[in-house]
Amino acid sequence: MLSYIKGTLAHVTTGVAVVDVHGIGYELTISYSTLTRISTSVGSEVKLYTSLIVRDDGMSLFGFYSQEEKTMFSRLITVSGIGPKLAISVLSGIELPTLALAIASGDAKKLSSIKGVGKKTAERIVLELKEKLTQADASSVELSQITSSGLGGSMIEDAITALRSLGVSQVEALTAINAVNAQATYHSLEELILATLKFFHANSSQK
Repeated sequence: MLSYIKGTLAHVTTGVAVVDVHGIGYELTISYSTLTRISTSVGSEVKLYTSLIVRDDGMSLFGFYSQEEKTMFSRLITVSGIGPKLAISVLSGIELPTLALAIASGDAKKLSSIKGVGKKTAERIVLELKEKLTQADASSVELSQITSSGLGGSMIEDAITALRSLGVSQVEALTAINAVNAQATYHSLEELILATLKFFHANSSQK
């Protein structure tokens, strides 16, 4: 219903941002990550991607600095036992690339270090999201499309899972991995993911 809001940032504080759009103030719940990116923009125009949650007791509007953060939020609230507030807490407690890596590599311990996320919740996040992401569009690409290299199949699969958790399609993920793989050698999943994210950023900046 609401994809994003663009207007003047009237007020921002921990967990809340108010965006003035033609004299109407929209209050959005935000993560700490989004807060750090817009905190110096009070009085300036901002654009926040939005998610409207409608429940019996009312409506809540959530705002995100990037489309990738919004996508991760949408994925988190599909996990059993995780509501919008806890999803925001997760996004506030860990950097987005690190969260994607934790899901891809099955690192529940990393997630359980986030305030409000217990061991069982962390395990559910890893289990449910990784399973959904690896099963979706599984037939659309083949790992053999990756240029021959020292990259193991499991590392490629985990990298794709991490990127898909951020809203990247499986085909786009493979294309990017192929591109960065042709430029350098990567010895860890983290190195590969960070290089791929830089590839996406560089290409989007050129558009």
